[in-house]
Amino acid sequence: MTTTQSISLFGEREKGESVRTQNMTAAVAIANIVKSSLGPVGLDKMLVDEVGDVTVTNDGATILKLLEVEHPAAKVLCELAQLQDEEVGDGTTSVVIIAAELLRAADELIKQKIHPTTIINGYKLACKESVKFIQDNLSVPAADLGKSCLLNVAKTSMSSKIIGSDKDFFSNIVVQSCELIRFTNTRGESKCPIKTINVLKAHGKSTRESMFIKGYALNCTVASQLMPKSIKNAKIACIDFSLQKAKMKLGVQVLVDDPEKLDAIRQRESDITKEKIQLILNSGANVILTTGGIDDMCLKYFVDAGAMAVRRCKKEDVKRIARATGAAFVASLSNLEGEESFDAAFLGSAEEISQTRICDDELIIIKGTKAKPAASIILRGANDIYVDEMDRSVHDSLCAVKRVIESKSVVPGGGCVEAALSIYLENFATSLGSREQLAIAEFAQAMLVIPKTLVVNAAKDSTELVAKLRAFHNASQTIEAKKGFKWIGLDLENGKCRDNKEAGVLEPAMSKVKSLKFATEAAITILRIDDMIKIYQPSKEDPNSYANAVREGRL
Repeated sequence: MTTTQSISLFGEREKGESVRTQNMTAAVAIANIVKSSLGPVGLDKMLVDEVGDVTVTNDGATILKLLEVEHPAAKVLCELAQLQDEEVGDGTTSVVIIAAELLRAADELIKQKIHPTTIINGYKLACKESVKFIQDNLSVPAADLGKSCLLNVAKTSMSSKIIGSDKDFFSNIVVQSCELIRFTNTRGESKCPIKTINVLKAHGKSTRESMFIKGYALNCTVASQLMPKSIKNAKIACIDFSLQKAKMKLGVQVLVDDPEKLDAIRQRESDITKEKIQLILNSGANVILTTGGIDDMCLKYFVDAGAMAVRRCKKEDVKRIARATGAAFVASLSNLEGEESFDAAFLGSAEEISQTRICDDELIIIKGTKAKPAASIILRGANDIYVDEMDRSVHDSLCAVKRVIESKSVVPGGGCVEAALSIYLENFATSLGSREQLAIAEFAQAMLVIPKTLVVNAAKDSTELVAKLRAFHNASQTIEAKKGFKWIGLDLENGKCRDNKEAGVLEPAMSKVKSLKFATEAAITILRIDDMIKIYQPSKEDPNSYANAVREGRL
């Protein structure tokens, strides 16, 4: 039943089935946009914004972020992809496709007069059982697979990206970076803060010219050519203010009755900054990184002291360097007594800082940081569009490796988990004697959308391959002797099924668990909606305008 009526809120109201169908149609439309970009043979999308900037990508979160979506239900799916990107970093396309398929299945059930609350309860139960099944039966401890496990996770993440053809080369870079910065906290948990890896982009040369650097690479150069280009046992000051000649604040006036005092005022302006620089140098600092500027007059003091000064650094770079070297990020020299001071405790330490020519640019590389290790990756590529997509691909891969290091478990990829869940949930549904049975059976059917989409994108016969895959997983769950079939997934290059655990097609278990939870929650959120009230936009037209006067016959 559909009712459309005007209400006192100067808007329109839609109720019942039509709202759900609208929401489902919007969600499926969003999923169809990203569907063809799923998997190792997925295609890329070209997005052009209003000013003509071009983005070529097959990352689900990036595609949906750049789309201007107006429908409120479709916006929920766009936010879902962003959430998956922030929480896990990979699996953004599949989470949207699963959520849309769950909604489509729910819409079919509602048309058969099944109440939405029953469907919601069934979906919640199916999600809970799925997560339990993944953790108990399909996840493998990463330690059992050795060091190759991390390499395989990185390769699997990259296989669907633009750098898939060079995945062996880039997976080594990604794993080296993560291994360098990983540490164990006081509770004995492994942590891998990938934000400390600085990824620099430089277009030109081939992708295989990209490199991994042990140390923090800063995309800046020394402020003067007279300064030393390399300093051993560096003491680093990280400051967040400019070292320029002091100027009077706006609105401050100085009335001078003696012209000779003008020189004294100018001299004092110079001396204020000189005193600041002297305080920093006296603390023992021989490398100064500032987010502000340093004028030519002030550079002279650093050159005389034999110190290295770098100006106009990015604030986030200086903060990361401060964390890695143990320095304090100083925003002002004022202390609690109202005087200016700079303590030696504010300085960070590194074994060596040097300015080096890497690729076509001069970079400052900080090696042997004292507090935490630092790593950098320099990406090369044909043009900016290509390098940006490489950056997104490397970021996804870093996130996948980070999740494996922290959660210590992986699952086989290539549609293996979804096919196993489909069979398990179908059998689980038949064991229930309640109304939720139908919803769980539809949830099981919706899981097959991932292997089906993977096969279609690979230009293979989806009906035959998915049927074979289901047969393998049914055997693994019903026949004890064939339990090893639970690792069977799709080999999309050759169009057949294979043991993906042996083949090294691995994903973080956390990625699958989170994407199932997020997709189910998003589907339930949209499924709960049965009433939509749309307020009309107030007219911005001036009632006394010339056009209105002509229309109303006042002229």
